[in-house]
Amino acid sequence: MLPLSFTTEEAIDFAKHGCIEEWVHLFLKTAGGNEPFSEGLKLQPRFWAGPVRLPLHELIRCCGPEVEMEYCVSQDSWDLHVAKLMEIYRKDWSYPPLIVQLVGGQLSIRDGNHRHEAMRRLNFTECWVVLWASDSQENLAHYAEI
Repeated sequence: MLPLSFTTEEAIDFAKHGCIEEWVHLFLKTAGGNEPFSEGLKLQPRFWAGPVRLPLHELIRCCGPEVEMEYCVSQDSWDLHVAKLMEIYRKDWSYPPLIVQLVGGQLSIRDGNHRHEAMRRLNFTECWVVLWASDSQENLAHYAEI
């Protein structure tokens, strides 16, 4: 297998071959640096859709410096990471899609919170996401058609 680039285009290609879940795990275990999330996803069957483009404002972060965040990080580390990402976005980076969970009718960013914030600060209106749900594929049907 050729080296992977972990771009949106690559994720789309994997999805066309029915392998988006495999791409997600390859990304999380390597470039994404989030192996515990990958292992957690494997604990039960998941349903997948995407990559699809969604409005940035519809996505809800679970990580950030705000005290109410599920995963709270320091303001300094948050701003430093976001600033680095903003620089590479300015160079037309073909970023990996965010990994977003559809739960309770909401779209929760489970991987890509810093990327989301960098895009928000750069006034992006949409971004690429891979969606997953634990309950049924039917809940993702609307997003699969976008």
